[in-house]
Amino acid sequence: MKHFLRVLTQLLVVLYCKCLWRGLKFVIRKVTGRCELQRICYNNKPGARRTLKIESSLKCSKHELLRSAVSVQPDSVEKTIDDIMSLKRINLDTNPQLGISLQACLLQIVGYRNLVVEVEKLRREPYDCENPAHEEMLMKLWKELCPDSPLSGRISKQWCEIGFQGNDPRTDFRGMGLLGLHSLLYFAEHDKATALQVLHDSLQPKHSKMSKAEWDKKTYDKAIGYSFAIVGINITDLAYSLLVSGALKTHLYNVAPEMPSLVHFQQTFCYLMQEFHRFWMEEDPCDIMEFNRVRTKFHKRILKQLKNPDMALCPHFTASDLHLVNL
Repeated sequence: MKHFLRVLTQLLVVLYCKCLWRGLKFVIRKVTGRCELQRICYNNKPGARRTLKIESSLKCSKHELLRSAVSVQPDSVEKTIDDIMSLKRINLDTNPQLGISLQACLLQIVGYRNLVVEVEKLRREPYDCENPAHEEMLMKLWKELCPDSPLSGRISKQWCEIGFQGNDPRTDFRGMGLLGLHSLLYFAEHDKATALQVLHDSLQPKHSKMSKAEWDKKTYDKAIGYSFAIVGINITDLAYSLLVSGALKTHLYNVAPEMPSLVHFQQTFCYLMQEFHRFWMEEDPCDIMEFNRVRTKFHKRILKQLKNPDMALCPHFTASDLHLVNL
């Protein structure tokens, strides 16, 4: 009985708030002469602060047209905006900027949704050693990271030098599929200097007093840092979880003027990889066994930053062109 009363009370509160909010919106519209979408666009600067509110308003609308707007295809955005303006009886001649602003917001919303689909597709595609394109990407990764060290063979212990666990990197891509390889290769190609520095640092001995002879006897997984490639795949998983959970909307809505693309995701990975490396050095863990603890702490730190609607994870490396764009 108590459970029933609790559920009933919650239901009444929700219904009351819904009716109260709709009534309040009706009064505000009559007073200001503007609908909620207009007020959001006029009162919020371009970026996540505006787009997140537009997205919420559309999803919570009582009109099917508005609720379905967030699910349209990119080529239908312009027509959808015209339909919304017509439904809201907004004169385009007197409000020309409103249509442009709404279109930019909706492109960001549908672009983010499509990016999730694209990233998920890459994650689900397994690495196939029989696929020439996959093999070419893997060999290119080696050449970018070890340009002066020819690979002795496709199956080789040399892969451990860039942080893979065994003789064949294929087995390390099981969790993230091709997405992990795409991320590592993008980092190595588009910010080579930083990638090489991170790789170099990850292979340094924990204690400077260790002699070269002592260090040479140690295996790569006992380096100060971590296995570069394995951590890269793990950070890919972190970036993926931020994207799928929606936490990355704040960042991408602030840096992508219209539709977020795979390049934006890859640049975000580069930033996370570099920042994790710095964070790891600051934490100064005893060994690799502390990786999960450090990763969890780093994840919480990034999530906290992304709660700020004005936040953009702007990389500090030259390869990135991420920046706040005034729409």
